Formats: sequence, C-alpha cells, structure tokens
Amino acid sequence: MPLNLSNVSPSTGTDALETNVSMGVQLRHARLVKGLRLKDVADLSNCSESMISKIENNKTAPSLNTLHRIAKALGTSVATLLQDRSTDGQVVIRKNERQIIPAADAGSVSSGGTEAEVMIPFGSSSMLQAFLVRLQPGAGSDGNLQHEGEEVGFVKSGQLLLTVSGVSYQLSEGDSFFFSSASLHSFLNPGSTVTEVVWVNTPPSL
Repeated sequence: MPLNLSNVSPSTGTDALETNVSMGVQLRHARLVKGLRLKDVADLSNCSESMISKIENNKTAPSLNTLHRIAKALGTSVATLLQDRSTDGQVVIRKNERQIIPAADAGSVSSGGTEAEVMIPFGSSSMLQAFLVRLQPGAGSDGNLQHEGEEVGFVKSGQLLLTVSGVSYQLSEGDSFFFSSASLHSFLNPGSTVTEVVWVNTPPSL
C-alpha cells in the first residue's frame, strides 16, 4: 500500500508520483537488459515476485532498503536508477524541485512512513550523498544497515532513536550524530510527531 504523504510536505505530491513512474520504468528496463525474469529479481533481492511487479508498474514504492536490494540484484545502483540529469550544474535547488523517494508499507511496521528528499541529485559526480529524511511516528529503517563510508546527521525536528553497534541513542531536535557506516546501524522515530533529519553519507551508498 503506497504511503500517503500529502500531510507531511507540500512538495511530495506530484514530484513523488513522477519519481515513482521513472523508477518503475528504469527498473523494468534494467531487468530486461539483464535478461532476467520477475522471479529472478525477486529471488536475488529477497522480495516477492508480486512486489517487484507492483514496483515496475508504479503501483507501490519500495523502501530505500528494498530498492537497494533490487538495484544490487540488477547489478546497478539506486543512484543510477533514479539519476536526475535535469539539475546538472545547478548550484541552488529550490524546495519544490528536489526528488522525493517515498516509502511503502511492505508488510513491516517500520518500513512504512518514511521518505527521503534528495539534496544532492542522483547521477552527479559528488562524493557526498545527502537527504532530508522524514519519518512518521513509529517509522524507521527496514532492519539493520551496513556499508562502507561515514555518516553525519542533524535532527531538524522530532525525535530519533539511533542504534549503532548495538548501542541505542535518543536524539531530539538540534542533536547531531556521526559514525562509521561499517558499523551495524538502524534508526526509528519513537515519538508522536514527524521527525526530520538531514542525513549525509560519504561516499554515496545508494
């Protein structure tokens, strides 16, 4: 069930839909180029065949973790699938111009209610990857994450429960964090209001 984010940010409506449509087309194209069946991608990404089909047909939007697994199964990256060349060389990106990656409820409570607003356009040659992450109450990462690099973040509003290497930290508005991405990490909004976090990775992990 696609997440309705119309009450979170006025910039998510049409932009999110356009991002989803592009995502589905790119995923199907990448799969066909590889000569893979829906079942092949489903098995490689640990997703259901129906989920892959729904994503390709723009009937649902995957969580970032799910999208990352699918991209890996296709031998590509999330950045390549969602690259936006329209902002090449653009220094300032207005609030209504940024890509939105919405999440979907894929059967896990924590996977729904999350969206990421892309601050550095996918496809750029930047050594950074930055998002404005919005978490609905109870939403968070879809399991543990682990990859190369480093991460820094700033809690713009709300609360964040960040767990790194098995240690949990309660963060509130104005708090920041930094850790090695090689450490197992996860996050959750334990509060009753929407949490917004400016989140930066280097090198790009998607």
